[in-house]
Amino acid sequence: MTLEGYSLDRLGGASGPPPDDPAGGGYIPPGLSTAVTEGIRVSVRSEFRPERSEAGRFLFTYTVRVTNEGGSPAQLLTRHWVIVDASGDRHDVVGDGVVGKQPLLEPGQSFEYTSFCVLHTPHGSMHGTYGMRRQDGTAFKARIAPFPLVVPGNLN
Repeated sequence: MTLEGYSLDRLGGASGPPPDDPAGGGYIPPGLSTAVTEGIRVSVRSEFRPERSEAGRFLFTYTVRVTNEGGSPAQLLTRHWVIVDASGDRHDVVGDGVVGKQPLLEPGQSFEYTSFCVLHTPHGSMHGTYGMRRQDGTAFKARIAPFPLVVPGNLN
């Protein structure tokens, strides 16, 4: 199993609720994983990519949006991904930043990127943490909630 990436990243203001949730009442689209740690919201959506897959090699993209909902700036410094396939094989990916960047998020700002991973089974999952630091030097780990990697129609 490998984890590779490409960057389709954006740094911008918080997007607010989607049009079908004008009150902002906690709408979470289907297939979306989300967690908030110390004011940092991490949302992830995964998608199977059949055009990039073949027997024994299943490619999934995942788009991550990190939003600073807190009152002070925070910088994303490190990542730790845990990838588990249907056989129970675990692969840890640890490194600096994401897609070659260590974004500093001011209050209300978001950073979004898309990356991908390849599994040797038709389903699995990912979760992890981002190592974050505030400008006062306070460090914390922002949780990335588990999200599925599933070939459509593979699970009942």
